[in-house]
Amino acid sequence: MAEQREQEAVDALLTRIGQVVMLHHGGDREEARDRLLEMWGEVGEDGAAVHRCTLAHYLADTQDDPSDELAWDLRALTAAEETPSAVRSLYPSLHLNLAADYEKLGRPDAARTHLRAARVAARGLGEDGYSSGVREAIERLAGRLGEGDGEGWGFWGPAVR
Repeated sequence: MAEQREQEAVDALLTRIGQVVMLHHGGDREEARDRLLEMWGEVGEDGAAVHRCTLAHYLADTQDDPSDELAWDLRALTAAEETPSAVRSLYPSLHLNLAADYEKLGRPDAARTHLRAARVAARGLGEDGYSSGVREAIERLAGRLGEGDGEGWGFWGPAVR
């Protein structure tokens, strides 16, 4: 019974996060950021890792400053490392976001490190729309970083040079 209530609480918060993400995708970035920060305050630094990972992942997308975006993406990855394997499917996206953050900040070596981690993690994804989108985004960023297919870096290629 207690496990069921705990699962319901997890599901309720994830539903609330999803609603705010739809608000963000609808164009209200500032309101989405405010609501996500409010939820972050509820969860706290010591809250459930799945909540911290999810909130930080989406909070990063609402930031105006690339340094703030990087900080939230790093929080998301740190929280993901504390979660059960169910959240591991986020690793390709988490590393991709970090690679993009570092690219924006003019740190190509750090960007390439996370791009490689994204590629390795993406090998474990299935064949669905989400997975295809992540793989395509990885390859777009790879092209911008000079790590595209023309240099022997096909998606299923080596993780390191």
